[in-house]
Amino acid sequence: MLINLKKDIEKSLYILEEEGRLKGKEKVIVDILPPKDGFGKKIEMEDGKRLINFASNSYLGLSNDKRLIDLEHASSLKYGVGPGAVRFISGTQKPHVDLENKLAKFFNKEAAMIYSSAYGTNCGIIAPLVNEKTIIISDELNHNSIINAIRLSGIPRNRKKIYSHCDMKDLEKCIIESSGTAERLLIVSDGVFSMRGDYPPLQKMVEIADKHYSKFKDGITTIIDDSHGIGALGETGRGVVEVCQTNGIDIITGTLGKALGVDGGFVVTDAKIIEYLREISPFYVYSNPISSGVASAALKALEILDSNEGINLLKKLRENSEYFRKGVENIGLKTIEGHHPIIPIIIGDPIKAKEIALKLYEKDIFVVALTFPVVPRGQDLIRVQISADHTKKDLDYALKSLKVVSQEVGIIN
Repeated sequence: MLINLKKDIEKSLYILEEEGRLKGKEKVIVDILPPKDGFGKKIEMEDGKRLINFASNSYLGLSNDKRLIDLEHASSLKYGVGPGAVRFISGTQKPHVDLENKLAKFFNKEAAMIYSSAYGTNCGIIAPLVNEKTIIISDELNHNSIINAIRLSGIPRNRKKIYSHCDMKDLEKCIIESSGTAERLLIVSDGVFSMRGDYPPLQKMVEIADKHYSKFKDGITTIIDDSHGIGALGETGRGVVEVCQTNGIDIITGTLGKALGVDGGFVVTDAKIIEYLREISPFYVYSNPISSGVASAALKALEILDSNEGINLLKKLRENSEYFRKGVENIGLKTIEGHHPIIPIIIGDPIKAKEIALKLYEKDIFVVALTFPVVPRGQDLIRVQISADHTKKDLDYALKSLKVVSQEVGIIN
């Protein structure tokens, strides 16, 4: 019988609703409509609403690209809709290998390995790199996947340290404190922080790691999850490592499901590390990979990004992002300085943030209110995500509506 459990769960749900943290019933997209009358593509919802989507991570607009769809279809006809096994049994098909080779080349690393998700990638690579003499140092605002990856590694509390967000002085302090107490040090951080759109100074991080490397028997390894940076930042879309002009990051993880518009996750690094992870990483060894259709579509997306067309898409994305960010500032709303297509609008109140998102929905604009624990308490926000697919009419209409709604809720005069 579940009577007592259900009562306790109902109480928990009630508390979430009272605090403004209840996500509620998921909205269902039933169709994607082509551009019309100067507006870009719209999503049609189950309730019949047709919305401009400002809540998508498809920064380059590739998720509906016909070339990707056609390749996914052709690959599925050849290999089937699923691999039917994990990689080391009979689940490795040629599109998986081709994609891994392309990812390694794109990031100028020796080897790559794909996972079924970016979340699984982070959870799958950290535990195998931890032994009893490891210390992990993590940014305080790291993504939930990194937080849980560290937990799953089983590392004791006294062997993990948290440094203040993007604070390299605090990071170095943590490294110095770890000297003499560990043989292996892992520094783990988001590339782009998905709630804020900011990123750490990676060149300084690498300099600090190099400075203290010899104090640890196994050295210092830097790990960056750049899921929101790849295909969104840098002249060629190589993310935060390109923006920060550093090749010194040891391990890069990322997703195929944001700017590349498909699904799955990956890691790129030294070939020997990849060989080791293929042997013991549980999220790889015991989980089926993405289908060959998805892998083929991801490969095509990566080829587009790594071309003149990709450079032009990135240029359009930057222009759209800068235009909208300036528009938000001109309205008088508070945001976080940056250049990423994630534009957080700080509300500071979970109830008002959700009210704004609801009012914008009624005006045919889809955004999401993010509240604690997704963001720290008092940092409740509306996250606007810009795409190269957005037209100027999309952006202007959204800014006009945002101003009206913010005045109605009392955020601005």
